[in-house]
Amino acid sequence: MIKTLDRLLDHLTMYRLVLYSLMALLGTALVLSFLDRVPHDPSALALATGLVLAACWITNRVFAYIFEVPANSESVYITAMILVLILDPVAATDFKGIGATAFASVWAISSKYILAVGRKHLFNPAALGVALAALLLDRPATWWVAGNVWLLPLVLLGGILVVRKLRRLDLVATFFGVALATILATTDPSQYGTALAETFSSSPLLFFAFVMLTEPLTAPTTRWPRIAFAGIVGFLFAPNIHIGSFYFTPELALLVGNVFAYAVSPKGRFVLTLERIEQTAVDSYDFIFRSQRKLAFQAGQYLEWTLGLDRSDNRGNRRYFTVASSPTEQSVRLGVKFYPKSSAFKQALGTMRPGGTIHAAQLAGDFTLPSDPKIKIAFLAGGIGITPFRSMLQYLIDRNESRPIVVLYGTESQEDIAYREVLASARRELGIRTFHAVAKGAERGQYPGYIDARLVRLTMPDYLERTFYISGPQAMVDALRKRLLAMGVRRSRIKVDYFPGFA
Repeated sequence: MIKTLDRLLDHLTMYRLVLYSLMALLGTALVLSFLDRVPHDPSALALATGLVLAACWITNRVFAYIFEVPANSESVYITAMILVLILDPVAATDFKGIGATAFASVWAISSKYILAVGRKHLFNPAALGVALAALLLDRPATWWVAGNVWLLPLVLLGGILVVRKLRRLDLVATFFGVALATILATTDPSQYGTALAETFSSSPLLFFAFVMLTEPLTAPTTRWPRIAFAGIVGFLFAPNIHIGSFYFTPELALLVGNVFAYAVSPKGRFVLTLERIEQTAVDSYDFIFRSQRKLAFQAGQYLEWTLGLDRSDNRGNRRYFTVASSPTEQSVRLGVKFYPKSSAFKQALGTMRPGGTIHAAQLAGDFTLPSDPKIKIAFLAGGIGITPFRSMLQYLIDRNESRPIVVLYGTESQEDIAYREVLASARRELGIRTFHAVAKGAERGQYPGYIDARLVRLTMPDYLERTFYISGPQAMVDALRKRLLAMGVRRSRIKVDYFPGFA
């Protein structure tokens, strides 16, 4: 069941998944409004939807043109639908309400451009829009989507899918734990049952956590800062938390968390210019970019890459890819494998020529070398999953830093082997050996077939003392993790690199 779900999610980007979830929620709410199961008039809900979508779309187009950045329609529609679901719908005769709704929409989108540092927006757009509407126009968010029992199953289903897609259970679980603990700590024990029932049935807890807290651009990018972020927001989310007469609302709690996230996260967005393209294997290419300023990252981390597309497909115009270059190199290297039916993003990437530009942001990832150079490591790579290891190995080569590493590299054929020169240099200069597992056409000295328990035992008799890094297609990663656990490798010694989709 989980494997089937992951395969389906692998072919959807995170943004598209959130968009579909919100569309399902809003569409269901509109149908229920005709049946009097939602406490809003259908015409008011339809008017609010049209108004918010139009205001957000126009605002985004204007600012994208002024700031000369790719316009991302998915994020606009996501922000718009969140606003519709948490602000009260307005009637055609409610001019103040229409003005406040438009005000929240315009500020939500414009904050991505105006309240940005290094072209990276600081605050969650929807949270900022409703916070300003509440503070300046006395039009607070009612979070009506969260208080409707008929919509709760969709909130839960969409939220579970988003958390699974993003692998952000640590974020959401921490938020739930801290929020509930704070609510109970500030509630009379005799009212615990009522407080918990209201929290889950009529408060924004679930919708807020699944849809807004998980927004990646305004949350920390590594695990422990992410958990601290969730704890801060969870504490301030509790309705009884206040400073004097000032009480926090969910959106204000998130904005405070956004400030913390900015303080502990990599700063800014990068505009990268293509210098050249190198073929690394059959259907695999490295796009080598130069940056106007130095990109500080750890070997093995990834970036979100954005292209301006005239016509996108259901996978959108943003992708997560590992940085294949080393922090010691001047250029930024993006390694990509092209499939027969590639997405619109990859088709546009494939037509890039030197001088073309791409936008990169949201540097993230914990799939990095351990701080202790004495720890024994095993790199297990499948196909294009070799890219983070190329980054790490080149980093060690440039620093002349020898570590006890063994590389197992699985490919379908000889033509699929990438980065031969880097692998050879690592062996020659640092003594780091690579063992190739080739499914079809294995040559002398190579292992015929895929990476398996037998190959692990043959190449590293001390495998129980090693920390395993696994990178590649999700099915391969899952299979190898299970085999290692069955071989007695402790769960804490298995690190996996997550690829958000095949795109």
